[in-house]
Amino acid sequence: MRRQTATCGVNPTGSSRSLRLDPLSLPVRFDAHDPRADGYTRQIELHRERVVLRRAVRGMQMAINVRVSDFTGVALRGNDEAQTLVLVHRDPSLSVPLLVSADGDELAEAWAVWSEIFALPQLDEGARKPAARRRRCNAIRARRPKFLMRRRAGIARELSVHRGREIIARN
Repeated sequence: MRRQTATCGVNPTGSSRSLRLDPLSLPVRFDAHDPRADGYTRQIELHRERVVLRRAVRGMQMAINVRVSDFTGVALRGNDEAQTLVLVHRDPSLSVPLLVSADGDELAEAWAVWSEIFALPQLDEGARKPAARRRRCNAIRARRPKFLMRRRAGIARELSVHRGREIIARN
């Protein structure tokens, strides 16, 4: 089993390259920037079917094992100077950087390869639409409360009335 190491945020000595992982040589183990972790770094193991994130927070060591199918897709983030290819998770702290580059052709090629290897969609984060507004709860104020909807209304029921002789009990 081959391993590839890289650093995110800090370039290796004598190298002008930033984070650049080879998708065809998985599993990969590398360090990435994590603002919540001790030392601001976390160690990431990237496999075809899972991702293991290791970090220490206030001296407590933790390892988080996440299936690749739990990620939402592969997205391109950043500005014109340097863009990052990221494996996106619903929880932003579990997202994993895959490639940092300024070359658009290289990013587009890597984006397609990473997406195909993990069988995840390519997400365009720049074209993201804002979420639809939620309905306000006071818009339906006249309606009965939810827990009362399960009950039958007692007043609305009509009681059966028998017509005829009235029976009265007397002493």
